[in-house]
Amino acid sequence: MNAVSELRAPLQTGCPAPGGWQAELQLRYQRRGGRTVLVRNAHRGPLRVQRSLYPEGDAVCHTILVHPPAGIAGGDALRVDLALEDGAHVLVTTPGAGKWYRSAGPQGRLEQRIEVAAGGVCEFLPQESIVYDGARGELLTEVRLHGDACFIGSEMLCFGRTASGERFGHGELALRTRIERDGRPLWLERGVVGGGGALLGASVGLQAQPVSASFVVASPRCDAGLLAAWREAVPLAGEGGVTLLPGLLVARWLGPACEPGREWFARLWASARPAVGGRAARTPRIWNT
Repeated sequence: MNAVSELRAPLQTGCPAPGGWQAELQLRYQRRGGRTVLVRNAHRGPLRVQRSLYPEGDAVCHTILVHPPAGIAGGDALRVDLALEDGAHVLVTTPGAGKWYRSAGPQGRLEQRIEVAAGGVCEFLPQESIVYDGARGELLTEVRLHGDACFIGSEMLCFGRTASGERFGHGELALRTRIERDGRPLWLERGVVGGGGALLGASVGLQAQPVSASFVVASPRCDAGLLAAWREAVPLAGEGGVTLLPGLLVARWLGPACEPGREWFARLWASARPAVGGRAARTPRIWNT
């Protein structure tokens, strides 16, 4: 089945629950002629988009996700649902770094669910997230692709506010990612990063680096040529690696700060986008502000 599933019933405007903010955003896109159009924009709580942007022309709809509280605290529960119909092309990003705030005990939660119909391209490229010392959270990302749909996604986590010398000595962040095509899994990942835990310094973990990041391209067009191009694009700082799986290209990076990781991912994106998305990369203006 190539058509994306129906989103749930209309949302009701809500106020923060006693345990924290409860927020939800549902976005649905259609391709109408040569233009990708946002046809459903429903939100509950402090999570929304302001308007569609077309810096590349009608074919690609740029969307900026806005969360006015600027971060996730203990007890918050946020959910983002994106649905792209046949042939739609969307680039989603955020206006700045996200934050996972220190918690006195309750866990915060962010769910990101994306579904892309045949011929669609979803570029989900939020800016980095800073995980404060003492934060407790769960980050769930689920991507469902149909037919030849393409997904390009990034995730960058900075453990501790490194600019002020803070390290992630307490707390916990649980991570779950699932990418599937036509109901069959392409990528499954699950883990927990504990504040002050052995994983932070282990050679098979974060190697004492505060920033951990992944860049993923899921497309039938991922091949050895694109893998070779990525391997030639060596990070300027930190440690990076690239792996090609059937229909999936994955880059991993560990480093001392977010900037060199962002720079490397930008080069990988510039290489991959023409091959799998059909057009040259154009940096969203919001990344430069």
